[in-house]
Amino acid sequence: MIDINVPTVGESISEVTLLKWIKKEGEYVERDEIIAELESEKATFEVNAEQAGTLKHLAQEGDTILIGSVLAQIDETAIKSAVIVSELIPEKPLPTVPKPPTTVFATEVKASPVASAIIADKKVDTAGITPSGAGGKIMKSDVLDAIAHPGKKAFADNQLFTRNVRVEKMSNLRKTISRRLVEAKNTTAMLTTFNEVDMGKIMEVRKLHKDKFKEVHGVNLGFMSFFAKACAIALGEWPSVNAYINGDNIQFHDYADISIAVSTPRGLTVPVIRNVESLSMAEIEKTVVLLASKARDSKLTAEDLQGGTFTITNGGVFGSLMSTPIINIPQSAILGMHKIQDRAMVIDGKVEVRPMMYLALSYDHRVIDGRESVSFLVRVKELLENPQLLLMGKDPVKTLLEL
Repeated sequence: MIDINVPTVGESISEVTLLKWIKKEGEYVERDEIIAELESEKATFEVNAEQAGTLKHLAQEGDTILIGSVLAQIDETAIKSAVIVSELIPEKPLPTVPKPPTTVFATEVKASPVASAIIADKKVDTAGITPSGAGGKIMKSDVLDAIAHPGKKAFADNQLFTRNVRVEKMSNLRKTISRRLVEAKNTTAMLTTFNEVDMGKIMEVRKLHKDKFKEVHGVNLGFMSFFAKACAIALGEWPSVNAYINGDNIQFHDYADISIAVSTPRGLTVPVIRNVESLSMAEIEKTVVLLASKARDSKLTAEDLQGGTFTITNGGVFGSLMSTPIINIPQSAILGMHKIQDRAMVIDGKVEVRPMMYLALSYDHRVIDGRESVSFLVRVKELLENPQLLLMGKDPVKTLLEL
């Protein structure tokens, strides 16, 4: 038997959770084949078979296991046994089992003529209707009841007046998120300043160049590259926003490693795009796509999540109009993007409808003063409303004139 131990995944991590077995108990596995998926407080990772053979589970899904503990065993002698058995027993064709007749069920909803007419007219979702007629037929009263009480059946199994309670064990990732959020609230002097940005010019740039950008670079031109680039320039001009407290010192950074908040089914993760100040727009977009894909597939490594000098979070993808994001410690600031919404704006004395977005910058007042936080956000706004400035952070004409 060969022991498969839980690998070391970080200096500060002492235990992991077994998320799921990829290979079943007693199943034959090849060498280097993935057998299980584990989750630490920072990321998820896979465990591979160190030898070919039959797998034996020594833990159950959901168990918390110490680093270095034996997760599974592999019986490598199963290979020889399989060969010997196959040599001793001659191959015989398996008897053909006749397939039973297949019953075809109608996919159409059974409803009375009146009920069908109301469903079609009101565009009622039949999944939320409880039929009361014979044979599961939907009657007129069933449809009218669903229209009158649309929120009654929003929970699982469409049960009315249920008092069921579900209890689920918190994952290591959720525990870490909870601990870090509370720590951020309790250990930082956090304030939030707001501004708004006219997204019209960026939307025009995307509309004009998105097809060619996709053709040349093989990736879509999104909003995140504009925001990341604008923040990188502003961070270079306001270094305290890119710094954080380290013991009795303030640690400044001459680079912009920007963390991007990504929501996954298991919780919020914050992978890092490194040296954003040195990347092109296409390189930023490609990195965003890569990290988001790894996050969705639970493939992020500890290296993907470590570091980061500033964070951007986009609540707008969920419809948020305004929020106060929480600092991603030990960082000192986080920028919140929000939903783009047409609003009436006064421009040169005239009212115009413009695509506006609220921006929120939460910051640690121990490191960042009010002047710096407000000036940083105003600079980000200026860069976003004038995308040509993102090329070198300065007005091309003023640069030409050395003004």
